[in-house]
Amino acid sequence: MTPPVPDPGPRPLHLVLMGVSGTGKSTIAAALRELLRWDFCEGDDLHPQSNIDKMSRGEALDDEDRWPWLEALVDWTAERERGDRDTILTCSALKRSYRDVLRRGGPGTYFVHLVGDDELLAGRMSVRERHFMPTSLLDSQLETLEHLEKDERGMIVDVVQDPESIARMIVAQVGAVGQRQRS
Repeated sequence: MTPPVPDPGPRPLHLVLMGVSGTGKSTIAAALRELLRWDFCEGDDLHPQSNIDKMSRGEALDDEDRWPWLEALVDWTAERERGDRDTILTCSALKRSYRDVLRRGGPGTYFVHLVGDDELLAGRMSVRERHFMPTSLLDSQLETLEHLEKDERGMIVDVVQDPESIARMIVAQVGAVGQRQRS
Protein backbone atom coordinates (compact mmCIF):
# COMPACT_ATOMS: atom_id res chain seq x y z
CA MET A 1 0.00 0.00 0.00
CA THR A 2 1.32 3.43 -0.97
CA PRO A 3 1.51 5.95 1.88
CA PRO A 4 -0.66 9.04 1.42
CA VAL A 5 0.97 12.17 0.03
CA PRO A 6 1.48 14.59 2.91
CA ASP A 7 -0.46 17.84 2.81
CA PRO A 8 2.10 20.56 2.01
CA GLY A 9 0.15 23.01 4.15
CA PRO A 10 -1.27 26.47 3.52
CA ARG A 11 -2.01 27.89 0.11
CA PRO A 12 -0.76 29.69 -1.82
CA LEU A 13 2.26 27.42 -1.97
CA HIS A 14 5.75 28.89 -2.27
CA LEU A 15 8.29 26.29 -3.41
CA VAL A 16 11.88 27.26 -2.63
CA LEU A 17 14.40 25.13 -4.52
CA MET A 18 17.44 25.25 -2.26
CA GLY A 19 20.91 23.77 -2.18
CA VAL A 20 24.49 24.49 -3.09
CA SER A 21 25.56 25.54 -6.55
CA GLY A 22 25.42 22.81 -9.18
CA THR A 23 22.37 21.00 -7.80
CA GLY A 24 20.27 22.16 -10.75
CA LYS A 25 17.99 24.60 -8.96
CA SER A 26 17.38 26.69 -12.09
CA THR A 27 16.96 23.72 -14.42
CA ILE A 28 14.54 21.91 -12.11
CA ALA A 29 12.67 25.18 -11.47
CA ALA A 30 12.23 25.59 -15.25
CA ALA A 31 10.78 22.06 -15.45
CA LEU A 32 8.43 22.84 -12.54
CA ARG A 33 7.39 26.08 -14.16
CA GLU A 34 6.54 24.20 -17.35
CA LEU A 35 4.38 21.75 -15.38
CA LEU A 36 2.68 24.20 -13.03
CA ARG A 37 2.71 27.59 -14.76
CA TRP A 38 3.34 29.26 -11.40
CA ASP A 39 5.09 32.59 -10.88
CA PHE A 40 8.86 32.09 -10.96
CA CYS A 41 11.85 33.97 -9.62
CA GLU A 42 15.46 33.08 -10.30
CA GLY A 43 16.89 34.14 -6.96
CA ASP A 44 20.29 34.96 -8.46
CA ASP A 45 18.61 37.70 -10.53
CA LEU A 46 17.88 39.66 -7.34
CA HIS A 47 21.49 39.69 -6.11
CA PRO A 48 22.87 43.22 -5.97
CA GLN A 49 25.77 43.82 -8.36
CA SER A 50 28.19 43.96 -5.41
CA ASN A 51 27.35 40.33 -4.54
CA ILE A 52 27.78 39.20 -8.14
CA ASP A 53 31.11 41.01 -8.37
CA LYS A 54 32.30 39.43 -5.13
CA MET A 55 31.36 35.89 -6.18
CA SER A 56 32.83 36.45 -9.66
CA ARG A 57 36.16 37.19 -7.94
CA GLY A 58 35.90 33.84 -6.14
CA GLU A 59 35.01 35.41 -2.79
CA ALA A 60 32.31 33.78 -0.69
CA LEU A 61 29.38 35.92 0.44
CA ASP A 62 28.97 36.51 4.16
CA ASP A 63 25.78 37.10 6.11
CA GLU A 64 26.01 40.88 5.65
CA ASP A 65 26.06 40.35 1.87
CA ARG A 66 23.10 37.98 1.97
CA TRP A 67 20.59 39.80 4.23
CA PRO A 68 19.50 42.47 1.70
CA TRP A 69 19.26 39.81 -1.02
CA LEU A 70 17.13 37.56 1.18
CA GLU A 71 14.86 40.51 2.01
CA ALA A 72 14.38 41.13 -1.73
CA LEU A 73 13.35 37.47 -2.14
CA VAL A 74 10.90 37.79 0.78
CA ASP A 75 9.41 40.92 -0.79
CA TRP A 76 8.96 39.11 -4.13
CA THR A 77 7.23 36.16 -2.46
CA ALA A 78 5.09 38.31 -0.14
CA GLU A 79 3.79 40.31 -3.10
CA ARG A 80 2.57 37.08 -4.72
CA GLU A 81 1.22 35.83 -1.39
CA ARG A 82 -0.97 38.94 -1.23
CA GLY A 83 -2.16 38.17 -4.76
CA ASP A 84 -2.93 34.52 -3.90
CA ARG A 85 -0.29 33.33 -6.39
CA ASP A 86 1.70 30.10 -6.03
CA THR A 87 5.42 30.54 -6.62
CA ILE A 88 8.67 28.80 -7.48
CA LEU A 89 11.85 30.46 -6.21
CA THR A 90 15.48 29.40 -6.49
CA CYS A 91 17.75 30.30 -3.58
CA SER A 92 20.67 28.48 -2.04
CA ALA A 93 19.13 29.01 1.44
CA LEU A 94 22.26 27.49 2.93
CA LYS A 95 21.51 28.27 6.60
CA ARG A 96 18.48 27.73 8.80
CA SER A 97 18.54 31.45 9.61
CA TYR A 98 18.24 32.26 5.88
CA ARG A 99 15.29 29.89 5.56
CA ASP A 100 13.69 31.51 8.60
CA VAL A 101 13.83 34.83 6.75
CA LEU A 102 12.43 33.31 3.54
CA ARG A 103 9.47 31.83 5.45
CA ARG A 104 8.32 35.40 6.14
CA GLY A 105 7.22 35.60 2.48
CA GLY A 106 4.20 33.43 3.20
CA PRO A 107 2.98 30.60 5.44
CA GLY A 108 2.94 28.21 2.48
CA THR A 109 6.72 28.29 2.08
CA TYR A 110 7.95 24.76 1.34
CA PHE A 111 11.64 23.94 0.83
CA VAL A 112 12.88 21.47 -1.77
CA HIS A 113 16.43 20.72 -0.64
CA LEU A 114 18.36 19.50 -3.66
CA VAL A 115 21.40 17.39 -2.81
CA GLY A 116 24.04 15.54 -4.79
CA ASP A 117 27.48 14.00 -4.69
CA ASP A 118 30.26 16.62 -4.46
CA GLU A 119 31.95 15.33 -7.64
CA LEU A 120 28.69 15.48 -9.60
CA LEU A 121 28.10 19.05 -8.46
CA ALA A 122 31.65 20.19 -9.28
CA GLY A 123 31.38 18.55 -12.70
CA ARG A 124 28.15 20.36 -13.45
CA MET A 125 29.58 23.68 -12.33
CA SER A 126 32.67 23.27 -14.49
CA VAL A 127 30.64 23.08 -17.72
CA ARG A 128 28.22 25.93 -17.01
CA GLU A 129 28.42 28.92 -19.28
CA ARG A 130 27.79 32.53 -18.29
CA HIS A 131 27.37 31.94 -14.57
CA PHE A 132 29.16 34.13 -12.06
CA MET A 133 29.65 31.39 -9.43
CA PRO A 134 33.06 29.72 -9.89
CA THR A 135 33.60 26.06 -9.00
CA SER A 136 36.13 27.21 -6.39
CA LEU A 137 33.25 28.40 -4.15
CA LEU A 138 31.56 24.97 -3.95
CA ASP A 139 33.62 23.91 -0.92
CA SER A 140 32.67 27.13 0.89
CA GLN A 141 29.00 26.51 0.19
CA LEU A 142 29.23 22.89 1.37
CA GLU A 143 30.89 24.06 4.59
CA THR A 144 28.18 26.68 5.16
CA LEU A 145 25.25 24.39 4.30
CA GLU A 146 22.91 23.51 7.15
CA HIS A 147 20.72 20.70 5.87
CA LEU A 148 16.96 20.98 6.01
CA GLU A 149 15.84 19.99 9.51
CA LYS A 150 12.96 17.70 10.44
CA ASP A 151 10.86 20.56 11.81
CA GLU A 152 11.14 22.52 8.55
CA ARG A 153 8.40 22.03 5.96
CA GLY A 154 10.00 20.50 2.94
CA MET A 155 11.61 17.54 1.29
CA ILE A 156 15.08 16.34 0.32
CA VAL A 157 15.69 15.32 -3.29
CA ASP A 158 18.81 13.65 -4.72
CA VAL A 159 19.60 15.25 -8.08
CA VAL A 160 20.99 12.14 -9.73
CA GLN A 161 17.84 11.81 -11.89
CA ASP A 162 16.97 14.00 -14.87
CA PRO A 163 15.33 17.37 -14.12
CA GLU A 164 11.94 16.45 -15.60
CA SER A 165 11.69 13.33 -13.42
CA ILE A 166 12.68 15.33 -10.37
CA ALA A 167 10.07 17.98 -11.18
CA ARG A 168 7.34 15.36 -11.54
CA MET A 169 8.37 13.79 -8.23
CA ILE A 170 8.22 17.18 -6.49
CA VAL A 171 4.77 17.87 -7.93
CA ALA A 172 3.54 14.46 -6.75
CA GLN A 173 5.00 15.02 -3.30
CA VAL A 174 3.39 18.39 -2.72
CA GLY A 175 0.13 17.42 -4.37
CA ALA A 176 0.23 20.56 -6.45
CA VAL A 177 -1.16 19.46 -9.82
CA GLY A 178 -4.93 19.46 -9.91
CA GLN A 179 -5.18 21.53 -6.75
CA ARG A 180 -3.74 24.90 -7.68
CA GLN A 181 -2.42 24.66 -11.23
CA ARG A 182 -2.15 28.10 -12.83
CA SER A 183 -2.51 28.89 -16.50
